[in-house]
Amino acid sequence: MDKIAEYKKIVRSLVEEVVSWSDDEEDGIENQLITDDEHGHYIYAGVGWEKEANKWFYANFIHVDVRKDGSVWIQHDGTDLRIAERLITEGIDRKDIVIGFHPPHARA
Repeated sequence: MDKIAEYKKIVRSLVEEVVSWSDDEEDGIENQLITDDEHGHYIYAGVGWEKEANKWFYANFIHVDVRKDGSVWIQHDGTDLRIAERLITEGIDRKDIVIGFHPPHARA
């Protein structure tokens, strides 16, 4: 399996694992797993009407992209899991991981 396909498999598996820890719907919030293997986009979000607070809720918990050049961009990590470290543990080369939400000068 080529590197990009392997990276997509690793990212998808990790995001699916995190989603599996949550209820499908909790307090009116639907957890959504959004995957696009063709383009390398993996998102875990929550959306819905929060019953207790009586307000609309939208949150992006995880967003990771696997790009055509083999880089893995962590666009958002709204968890306490340290997604980058987990990806390295699962086999993604540290040099291929980009923390997209850091300013360009701080990514190296």
